[in-house]
Amino acid sequence: MRLRIASWNVNSVRLRAEQAQKFIAEYQPDVLVMQEIKCQDAAFPTEAISGLGYHVATHGQRSYNGVAILSLRPFDGLSPGLPGDPADEQARYLEARIGDLRVASIYLPNGNPVGTEKFAYKLAWMERLYARAAALLEERELVVLGGDYNVIPEPIDCHDPAAWEGDALFRPESRAAFRGLLHLGLTDAFRALHPDQARAYSFWDYQGGAFQLDHGIRIDHLLLSPLATDRLLASSIDKEPRRRPKASDHTPVLVELEDGP
Repeated sequence: MRLRIASWNVNSVRLRAEQAQKFIAEYQPDVLVMQEIKCQDAAFPTEAISGLGYHVATHGQRSYNGVAILSLRPFDGLSPGLPGDPADEQARYLEARIGDLRVASIYLPNGNPVGTEKFAYKLAWMERLYARAAALLEERELVVLGGDYNVIPEPIDCHDPAAWEGDALFRPESRAAFRGLLHLGLTDAFRALHPDQARAYSFWDYQGGAFQLDHGIRIDHLLLSPLATDRLLASSIDKEPRRRPKASDHTPVLVELEDGP
């Protein structure tokens, strides 16, 4: 048995409801974590998704941000919001327990422009994520932290590193914070199985024919705890949803784990 987990920044679930249902019907993930749903909880197309056999949890926000978790199995617990800053009202983190799996949907701040409070917020958010990840790893559980990290980890993860130099997604501070998560004990599922694969992107801008030219970046990641890494069977990026009409500028990233006892 395989446990299929997918992450997708849908860039407004109401605009992409048809595309989301099509992807779910085709791929049939056991768990799908979504980012940038851009709606409050009540506006999420829960009824349509439930009709496909999924339990739905959302942590929404009007017009901006928002994350969701869809699961074929019932939730055993839900935790909205990243710990560490009670004053943070942005809906960027939702964590769920599903059987022996702990999964989170993450929409990490963009951080641009560098030199402003937005970049400081990004780095502070990543410090909080590090603390939460450390706490989860102490439990020695099956953990998958998936989402739009808004970080290009290495030059191989973008079409033109020079073009991204100075951008918050590629700044040394952002990349160092991402490496910190890996040094903590998390594994980048895609790179674990495809260490040298170039032109493996998950985002293409709408402008300048970026998708047609394959001028993309890899910023959507599935990070695994050691127990999850031990069960890692496959990881890939599904470009097909990005080819469709009214597509999100992101495409789903996928992982398959051995579904152990």
